[in-house]
Amino acid sequence: MIFFGSVFQSQFRLLLVNGESFSLRALLRVIVDSLYRRYKLTLSLAVCLCLMTPAHASHADLGQETNLPEISTPFINSKTSINAPSDDQTQPIETVDNINGLAPTSIWQPEMQEPSLYALLDAEFAADRDDKRRALAIYKQQSFKDDATAVFERALSLSLRSERVEDSLQFAKAWQDQNPDHVPAWFYVAHLALRAHDYLLAGETLNRILRYDPRADLSEILIGIYPNNDEDKRELLAALQPLDSEQNASLSVLKAGLLYQFNEPEIAIVHINRALERQPDYVPFITLKADILRKIVTAETVVNYLNQARMRNPDSKSLYLYEIRYLLDIKQSQEAWELLLNAHSQFIDDEEITLLAALVSLDIEKYDSADQLLNTLAKTPAYLDRAYYYLGISAERQQNVEQAKRYFNNVMQEDLVLEARRKVVAFELLNDDTDAAIATLEKLRKDFSVFAPDTYVLQADILWQQNEPEEALRLLTRAARKYPDNETLLFARAQLLDDKNDYIVKRTLLNHLQALDPSNLSYQLSYAQLLLANERSSEQGLALATAIIQIRYDDPRYDNDLHLQALNVLASNSLANEDYQQVIDYLQTPYDVFPTLRSGTLLLRAYQGLGNNEKVETLLADLQQRFSFGQSNISDRIQLY
Repeated sequence: MIFFGSVFQSQFRLLLVNGESFSLRALLRVIVDSLYRRYKLTLSLAVCLCLMTPAHASHADLGQETNLPEISTPFINSKTSINAPSDDQTQPIETVDNINGLAPTSIWQPEMQEPSLYALLDAEFAADRDDKRRALAIYKQQSFKDDATAVFERALSLSLRSERVEDSLQFAKAWQDQNPDHVPAWFYVAHLALRAHDYLLAGETLNRILRYDPRADLSEILIGIYPNNDEDKRELLAALQPLDSEQNASLSVLKAGLLYQFNEPEIAIVHINRALERQPDYVPFITLKADILRKIVTAETVVNYLNQARMRNPDSKSLYLYEIRYLLDIKQSQEAWELLLNAHSQFIDDEEITLLAALVSLDIEKYDSADQLLNTLAKTPAYLDRAYYYLGISAERQQNVEQAKRYFNNVMQEDLVLEARRKVVAFELLNDDTDAAIATLEKLRKDFSVFAPDTYVLQADILWQQNEPEEALRLLTRAARKYPDNETLLFARAQLLDDKNDYIVKRTLLNHLQALDPSNLSYQLSYAQLLLANERSSEQGLALATAIIQIRYDDPRYDNDLHLQALNVLASNSLANEDYQQVIDYLQTPYDVFPTLRSGTLLLRAYQGLGNNEKVETLLADLQQRFSFGQSNISDRIQLY
């Protein structure tokens, strides 16, 4: 029997994910109904009992909520005692006996093993007043009485919202120990143990569940529990390994995913195949198997597997997109494009697929197809700006500059507008129209004040390119007064300062920027350059620049442009020290892969220093061809998209 049915799954999700709370109206209705059914009390008497509420609650409001007239009843709160009946069987019970440091509350009423309605009302009113500590203490106490499953779930809901997950786990485990046959509690404890990284308890509880029902749906338990670090992942895998997951798809997939991450695809494929035997067309399982296959079989085999899976699931957009992105990963752009057109015809109104088809069309230079798709996309208001932006890219690549400018000027979406206007500025500068470029920036500054600092930096760059460094510096200084905390402006201003003549001011600015963002590699590199410009043997400067070039390409901090800049800084320092071979060692390979004017100039001077005339002539011809080296109005800082 599969006991974790759809009803319990829904309740479990509400409790552990949404933390759904009770309303006072709902609570009163439940209590009235319970009293009526359990004790066969008349409806009016049940309502009277329910309205014996704490003094801080307005029973007039309760009367309104239940659409009943206000009833005069004594109020009960933590400071009120009601005289007990003369029956010898009655004694005071404690609704909150100093739990979690709360003051005890005594209410005289017949002793009962079931939860006290008065106490639950008191707790609910406390929760309604945001006194979660008192509400939780009462609910926890009452949950350990007989027939208190609903009370336990409410207590756990409050605990999850106001306590550490470890505390919630401790409470759930204590309740489950007292109610060992309550199956849903096993699921709660397993989930919380996984969240609290108590993998030993999690493994024991999961094993208990699987012994009860090997096919139990564990998907709700596994929501939001995946560890972030390798140590926790290894502990989780170690806890899961002894569990028999052969008949349980959820557990098989979790094992497969962990084994895949630990680069054990041969074992991972066994577990994912078990899961697929149970759910052969479940897309997340299919894509995980594809991920695993990519490590152990050829690309052709992976493509065939995905193609077959997609044929079995022709309405799965996710499988289309996965296969398309895989084809792009393995540089099969033409095949990806053809599959995208197929997907576009299958999902004709899907903007995501339309946009992706247009972008791939651009990449493979199918401009007619790209323009047609983008014009279709432009009919959807939410995609209008993106359509304009990429129509501008298409026109740019077809060297239709005026049309490209019109499209880029029409882009108004905030996350695209700055880059679009950058391109317009670049076009104007290529036409030597400095006034038009600055006018574009001024309009952008007026329309989008959030980008004002960026526009000042771009305008200063234009002035610098026009050999007006003093005016550029004055512009940035004025802008910095308007935006004193903007790092972009401060850094741009620091870069315009001379390394030697403005050493003190520049060092002060860079120290301030590094204090604001100690991990910023651009600030560190600029500081290294400043130090080396003033002291060729600066150990700190050399250490900072060397640390940047030693960052591996697979490190999240790696930046190709910054890496090349650091090489240029070190090469410049070696050139100043007349260590010409070191310059070549730094820059020859990077220049062959990604040539820039700065790197090429440094290499040229190094070969001149060594007297290698053949290399000098070859490199000089290459620089003249690539960058029109030695001619005016040329800057490798402006590059077409």
